[in-house]
Amino acid sequence: MLELLLKTLAAYLLGNLMGGKLLGALRGIDLRSVGSGNVGATNALRTQGAGFAIGVLAIDVAKGVIASLWIPQLPSFGAGVFAVREQAYLCGVAVALGHCYPAFYGFKGGKGVATLAGVFAALLAGALGWMLGVFALLIMLSGYVSLATLGAAATAVLWVALDTAAGLRSSAGAFTLAMATLIVWTHRHNIERLLRGNESRFEKARVLGRWLRR
Repeated sequence: MLELLLKTLAAYLLGNLMGGKLLGALRGIDLRSVGSGNVGATNALRTQGAGFAIGVLAIDVAKGVIASLWIPQLPSFGAGVFAVREQAYLCGVAVALGHCYPAFYGFKGGKGVATLAGVFAALLAGALGWMLGVFALLIMLSGYVSLATLGAAATAVLWVALDTAAGLRSSAGAFTLAMATLIVWTHRHNIERLLRGNESRFEKARVLGRWLRR
């Protein structure tokens, strides 16, 4: 059990290394003081441009991959309570929580989307393809990044329910349900704005929506 606690702690601390903060420090910019105030790639794109946003995205995705693939494979020093696969899911949860609630930054972080994309790429790559497809379709139709993200989270739950042997009763199912809930929670204010009709729209991405309205 001590080994598992150390590995999940390592994953959580890795989650604290946020791309937006690291690259912002190099440029002398605090993303929390511009745009939406979020440190993720979407706010980076809107306020700092594509190059900066790609860097933020790469760091946040990479730590999800590292936490779920590399940390669980670290040498064991006793009888493990959980198999490596279950450790990987727990480390995936920890790195996402580290990104959303980083102790280094007063527990005020990002929304966990890019980091969880890295975790899914490492552990549930089959789901990730569908998630990205739904995300792309919804953002091209609506222009709402938050709506596209919520759609991708719902797609992950549906994929695990239908495409894995034990469905949502498996460790993959428990992980996916927990992380979908986290995404809903971190986007709760976006959901409120969507319902009120004043959510920020990424108009340039709404290519299908504009075409269909012609």
